[in-house]
Amino acid sequence: MEDDARWMGEAIATARQGIAAGQTPFGSCVVRQGKVLARAHNEVWARTDITAHAEILALRRACEAAQAIHLDGAAVYTTTEPCPMCFAACHWARVDEVVYGAVIPDAARAGFRELTIPAERMAQEGLSKVRIRHGVLARECAALFDEWKRAGNARTY
Repeated sequence: MEDDARWMGEAIATARQGIAAGQTPFGSCVVRQGKVLARAHNEVWARTDITAHAEILALRRACEAAQAIHLDGAAVYTTTEPCPMCFAACHWARVDEVVYGAVIPDAARAGFRELTIPAERMAQEGLSKVRIRHGVLARECAALFDEWKRAGNARTY
């Protein structure tokens, strides 16, 4: 669990970089064999691209770093429970697991229009082999929404 805190800490730090850049409070880190392959924060507003979620960008960068479309053996650490698009990308990338902190209701309370389909349900109904773990630094991840609002440039999508 020490590694979980370390990698989620990377995702949180990356989310804070996004907040500082005027983006939304989501961060992600892709780890394989004890090393970070990639990290990213949401860039939806910066790119004018509704698909520029932290997990999507981190997976793109991880695939580039690995020179492969499949990331077997990797874990995706993400500050908030992944949306269906992000979970599907994790599934298609064949990551071993997704680890998240804050939950969908945390994002909804901050004003995001989340689809309320839990990651565990997506995995189960989609017959995905991706393991889901949650609650890692959950309080710290949920606090990112308040930090984002205090930063003064909070915009949802």
